[in-house]
Amino acid sequence: MIENKKKPNPIDIHVGSRIRLRRTMLGMSQEKLGESLGITFQQIQKYEKGTNRVGASRLQNIAQILNVPVSFFFEDAPGEGGAGGMAESASSNYVVDFLSSSEGLQLNRAFVKIGDPKVRRKLVDLVKALAAEAESE
Repeated sequence: MIENKKKPNPIDIHVGSRIRLRRTMLGMSQEKLGESLGITFQQIQKYEKGTNRVGASRLQNIAQILNVPVSFFFEDAPGEGGAGGMAESASSNYVVDFLSSSEGLQLNRAFVKIGDPKVRRKLVDLVKALAAEAESE
């Protein structure tokens, strides 16, 4: 017997993961986003998993609530950039995974609160130096 269960479209999965990424970066719950849109948190879960496709007007509303342009949800989407698409997709997943982790989220939130660009640059240099040291061991 053939199972007739349809797999989510890779673009829908990507858009959903970007919604989740931005929502968690802002420290917003699925419930809060759902309330702002007049829908349930379960519907937000389905959008974020790519199970349900987000319509154009709904995506526009989500972008306004999350304070990003609609294009944010399509950055590094699968299928962009021809042959380099696979590498870009892996790179994008790395960033999403990092920012979805507790440490990544904490680091990102703290970093954006640093107003002085020189301090931010020094912090980036410090992290690069620590990473290089760890690699050489």
